[in-house]
Amino acid sequence: MKKLILSSFVCISLFTQAQVQTPKASPVAKIEQRAGLTDITISYSRPAVNGRKIFGELIPFGVRWRLGANENTKITTSDVLIFGSDTLQAGTYALFATPNQDSWAIDFYTETTNWGLPEKWETSKVALTVIAKVKKMPMVTENLSISIDNMEFNSAVLSITWDKTQISLPFTLNTKEKVLASIEKVLSASVVTANDYNQAASYYFTEQIDMKKALEWSTKAVEMKGVSAYWMTRLKSQIQAANGDLKGAIETAKISLAEAEKDGDQNYVRMNQLSIEEWSKKK
Repeated sequence: MKKLILSSFVCISLFTQAQVQTPKASPVAKIEQRAGLTDITISYSRPAVNGRKIFGELIPFGVRWRLGANENTKITTSDVLIFGSDTLQAGTYALFATPNQDSWAIDFYTETTNWGLPEKWETSKVALTVIAKVKKMPMVTENLSISIDNMEFNSAVLSITWDKTQISLPFTLNTKEKVLASIEKVLSASVVTANDYNQAASYYFTEQIDMKKALEWSTKAVEMKGVSAYWMTRLKSQIQAANGDLKGAIETAKISLAEAEKDGDQNYVRMNQLSIEEWSKKK
């Protein structure tokens, strides 16, 4: 009896281990991207062209499509995404598309557990619909591709590409609002570091917010850290130049240059040399 039970167990184990594994026709993909201070995740399946005409035949114009294959294509965002004048709240959404020859309608749908299209489409579950123009591409993209592109501090683009068609949905982010709130909170604390002042100054300089305030913070950072922090003195020189103080900018850049040479950082050496040359011509 024991031998029979053992034999049965071995057979079951072998059967379980011997299951055939084959690749999926539409491989699963997942992208995780931070844009500004917003985390975006997209999970989807990637069907292939396989020599077929996709849009207008396999996927008819004017008919809603699940934008992928198998389970719902999902997008999750940790903060709001602003498409034109419309705001998509933080959360997880299924993506559906209605392709047409010249434009597509992209639906962000709050129900995400469907296999393909919902049995019953409910407009109350459409969080947002975005209309985007079609761009014809010179080369075929064999597998459906969804990506976050053209990322800047305050904006990015949701791109959908398949066959010779590309759809781009530009959106803006709440990055600036969040960074300014963070700067205010950190710099009003009882303990503020040189790096805190330097990061705040760098953001104000990059975003052209308030050059005088940026210089104040940059100066504090250099005072606290010392001139050996040539990356900080480099930033200070740039902010001085932005404030119209070219003489001061050149003097500070020379300090940064000397410290960068000591450290063997040729990148900062070259950047300072180019700035000194540029600012000297404008004096």
